[in-house]
Amino acid sequence: MLIARLERLPITRPVFWARGVVGMATFFDGYTTLAIAYAMPVLAKTWGLTPTSTAAIISAGYVGQLFGAVFFGWLAERIGRLPVLIATIAIFAAMSCACIFAWDAQSLIIFRFLQGIGTGGEVPVASAYVSELSGAKKRGRFFLLYELLFLVGLVFAGMIGYALVPTVGWKAMFVVGVVPVALIAPLTFFLFESPRWLIGRGRLAAADKVISRFENSARRAGASLEEPRPAEITVKVDAPAGAWREIFGSFYGPRTYLLWVLWFGAYLVNNGLVTWLPTLYRTKFDMPVDQEIAYGFIMTGCAAVASLVCALTIDRVGRKRWYAAALLVAAIPLAALAVLGATSAKMVFVLATLSYSAIQTVTFSLYLYSGELYPTRLRSVGAGLGSAWLRLGSFAGPWVIGFAVASGGIAPVFAVFSGIAVATGLVCVRWAPETTGRVLEELSP
Repeated sequence: MLIARLERLPITRPVFWARGVVGMATFFDGYTTLAIAYAMPVLAKTWGLTPTSTAAIISAGYVGQLFGAVFFGWLAERIGRLPVLIATIAIFAAMSCACIFAWDAQSLIIFRFLQGIGTGGEVPVASAYVSELSGAKKRGRFFLLYELLFLVGLVFAGMIGYALVPTVGWKAMFVVGVVPVALIAPLTFFLFESPRWLIGRGRLAAADKVISRFENSARRAGASLEEPRPAEITVKVDAPAGAWREIFGSFYGPRTYLLWVLWFGAYLVNNGLVTWLPTLYRTKFDMPVDQEIAYGFIMTGCAAVASLVCALTIDRVGRKRWYAAALLVAAIPLAALAVLGATSAKMVFVLATLSYSAIQTVTFSLYLYSGELYPTRLRSVGAGLGSAWLRLGSFAGPWVIGFAVASGGIAPVFAVFSGIAVATGLVCVRWAPETTGRVLEELSP
């Protein structure tokens, strides 16, 4: 009955507020993820970093994110979404502050690793929280408009980098990242625990209180609520939370492996591009810092526009068709760069932006898809495990680039990325289930 009452509701003011507050945290997570890419060209020159040290600094954050995603995803199944969100936001804000005072490559690697633990833990838990507040009919649009704030954070990082790094220096990127501290108080006082998580843990009175709050808000706004139809929806109560055997079992195991491939392949290409291109522009084409930052800003802005289109239309197109098409289409400009030799900065910028924008619609929406392929008792840890492959892909990207460049210049990098995009798209065509328009408990019993 409680799930049926939740599914019939429109987007109420408390839910809208919750999405906005958590979205601001995700905004700064996106900002923090990309801040290092804009700081690195100046930082590398200031500290005289080798390519190996540069790769280690970039990768350290992704390694931390891997640990944070798995641990905090597991923890959120046991103690709830809200306390874990508050803890992870505090960690990545504190470590952003610590990065300001880094004195050499080794100290920055340590701070980036610890910062990554916070950012890696926040996103999968936040995605589980937001998806559990939405109904089936417009879940894609509701969730992806929230997730879009991550991309806006990437664009904001470009704006800050363009405006401040050439004049103020690399530390400006991390100073801005301290802002999430201000989000901890609103999270504490204004948010509420996920009603789906409460139901799954057998805390039915607490869930009823939250859902009644939503219903009262809807009535005050003039909404007419239809009678719930509980016979159509069932949910397991007091089932083992985050059981590893179930995640890899006969029903959820194939979904787990599918998601791992999607996370790894899409993020290896996209994060590899976005973190490598500023350095490529500087070292290969001798581009001024302000111009290379402007190129990065425009590229992430185009990706944000493409993702907005995805958010508004994916409920009609469907998850599977969108992902397969985006990945296969993205491979074309990457293959063109490999064949043409990437001989000019403008060629690289135009074709890489097309590819990045297409794949970004996949990467930014994979938390939506992950949440749909797992039940509430597994949703946070399943998304955390999937996003761990995001971190592995992001960690592998700089090393793949380094090996490809060492073996034959920059064209092989684009050839490898094109091949990965094709392989990931074909996996989606063959094995991805369609989830659009179906109730979470129906999709994942």
